[in-house]
Amino acid sequence: MNRTPTTPDIKGRPRTESPMQYVKGIGPKRATALEIASIRSIRDLLYNFPFDYLDRSRIVHIRDLKKFVDAEEPVTVIGQVYRQELRRSRRSHQLVFLLTLEDETGHLPCVWFKGVQWFKDAFEPGELLAVSAYPGFYKLGRIQFTHPEFDRLKGAEEEDEPDWGKLFNTGAIIPKYSSTADLTKVGLDSRGFRRIVRNALKSHLHSVEETLPDEIRSRADLLGCRAALEQIHFPARPEDLAAARRRLKFDELFFLQLMLAYRKRRLGQEKKGITYTIESELARTLAASLPFELTKAQRRVLNEIADDMRSSKPMNRLLQGDVGSGKTIVALFAMLVAVENGYQVAMMAPTEILAEQHFRTLEGYVNKLPVTMRLLIGGQKKKLREDIREDIQSGRAQIVVGTHAILEENIKFARLGFVVIDEQHRFGVLQRATLREKGLNPDVLVMTATPIPRTLSLTVYGDLDVSVIDEMPANRKPIKTGVRLEDQKQKVYQFVSEEIRHGRQAYIVFPLIEESEKVDLKAATAEFERLRTEVFPEHSLGLLHGRMKSEEKDEIMMKFKAREIQILVSTTVIEVGIDVPNATIMIIENAERFGLSQLHQLRGRVGRGADQSYCILIANYGWFDAHRKGLEAGELKREKMHAQTRLETMVETADGFKIAEVDLRLRGPGEIFGIRQSGVPEFRIANLVEDGELIAIARKEAFLLVERDPQLRSPSHRQLRKHFEDQYKDALELGNVG
Repeated sequence: MNRTPTTPDIKGRPRTESPMQYVKGIGPKRATALEIASIRSIRDLLYNFPFDYLDRSRIVHIRDLKKFVDAEEPVTVIGQVYRQELRRSRRSHQLVFLLTLEDETGHLPCVWFKGVQWFKDAFEPGELLAVSAYPGFYKLGRIQFTHPEFDRLKGAEEEDEPDWGKLFNTGAIIPKYSSTADLTKVGLDSRGFRRIVRNALKSHLHSVEETLPDEIRSRADLLGCRAALEQIHFPARPEDLAAARRRLKFDELFFLQLMLAYRKRRLGQEKKGITYTIESELARTLAASLPFELTKAQRRVLNEIADDMRSSKPMNRLLQGDVGSGKTIVALFAMLVAVENGYQVAMMAPTEILAEQHFRTLEGYVNKLPVTMRLLIGGQKKKLREDIREDIQSGRAQIVVGTHAILEENIKFARLGFVVIDEQHRFGVLQRATLREKGLNPDVLVMTATPIPRTLSLTVYGDLDVSVIDEMPANRKPIKTGVRLEDQKQKVYQFVSEEIRHGRQAYIVFPLIEESEKVDLKAATAEFERLRTEVFPEHSLGLLHGRMKSEEKDEIMMKFKAREIQILVSTTVIEVGIDVPNATIMIIENAERFGLSQLHQLRGRVGRGADQSYCILIANYGWFDAHRKGLEAGELKREKMHAQTRLETMVETADGFKIAEVDLRLRGPGEIFGIRQSGVPEFRIANLVEDGELIAIARKEAFLLVERDPQLRSPSHRQLRKHFEDQYKDALELGNVG
């Protein structure tokens, strides 16, 4: 490999930060298209990693495809374009495009029903393609690919590319790059990317600076940066690719952990917090009045919070606990300590229904204590809001429970010293910062009933101290969970009636999804009428949904709690916020449409008393076929498999952390925890599900580095410091305010 020293471009920038014109094969049109795709420099190009690879262990000969008809993953065939034609379907008379590939073992038809006008001019006779799909039978036992993904390997007349067609003999590993319509128009499909990346590596790899000190690379057993970049794009062997991926994943995780280490250090060192006197008569009175004993886990967490409150450093603690584990009462003890020390408390929840529930719960505990509480939400009348605002500003309101309304500019606290944020992943960084800034470095306790896998808590919440309530109250019986299909609903309804005759209550929940809210709401309302008049005419039913006014919701919930309503038909607004110990049955209609975390939260609405509770998931897998026509066959199959996995997981375990692991694997962290809101950079290659071991190593090295050389003054850390400032400064600043 060329070891030429790093040289700047004509403007004095490092050569890897040079514009794209310095790479052979990139002219003005391609440079513009790349810039639109956020590839603006040679560094961006080198760090635009392949999304997949073709290697001979995953490639199938055409004659062997029948063995893979029921495969769980798509299979890949490499062949030359043999024939292509437009024809009309005999059944629908729809125009389709048919492409036939050949390899040395046979012919494979590939059919497209969409975009046929584009496909008819897309391929050359003799062109070498790799096509990937789920094999399917179409007639006379013949195999066909429908809407396969394809990758061009070599044009019919090209001689300047390696002969990928000799893949089976040479064992080459071919990178596959993502592209867009704009990039494809200028010749930068996957094959075009391979060419320009190869050129960039030849001309600029020697300019890449090593960012990690030798001692860290040695301890973590990591490749050098240049070798990793070369092997991630054009690996010689699978083990070289694995080593390259390990190094580049480590880089992302290490610099994230370095950012978190600085965030935590700055919070602890530069901001002086409140030092509380922990002995509290209010807290003692509350403890004596409780009709139950705190669990060992609750007492352990209370001690951890008390230690934070004694310290002059501002508390920044995450409290995790499954639905019903008793997080709220733990938070209340800490709130009362703050109140007795002369400070105000703000508790913020993401929805009005959850804020109202918290307010009622806390009010029930403190109604005999000399503590003034106020509820602040968006739907209140102007006069009431003015009264509440004055109470907050004067300090008369000691505990304020509310929604985003607390963040409004005209809400000013007299002496805010303690902040509780519930379901905190639903709030963005800047929203959390706004609430923090309403006080003088208040202690902050963030709570979540969504269990967070350890790998995720070390990243998204890596700058927080973490407490876990991992024990349920002693009198709780495990909830029995089962899956039933649509044609078994009558038996389910009979079971509900029997339980109600024994004095129990039930929820029946319908899905409500944003893009079709009106349609779904109409369906839920119609189904409520059917259930009320035809299925349960002898029982009292109530309907609850998100479009009701707060007063209407309150009335329905109070009637349900008072047992005036026996069956509460609801949309997902009851996912959080209603605590009715006598409700023992949760029926979830169209359960296949719900996310795993949502199902777990809904199940947590029952099982809150001493009686046996049940969660029945009614599945209609045919819904996917009827409503997901935009999906290709492979995507549809994957959606169904994910739905089945979600429901099977619910039946198999009630452990929130195990459920969270499965949910993380199915959906990814970004969708679950809104990583874009959290000040955490997006990952190109690291995977929070799979890379737990590497996350732990990166975290250890980053925190050790900040402890030993916080200013990164050591000569061996010079390049690391420069890279950190160049690439992560903005994210660090955003994190500091949050």
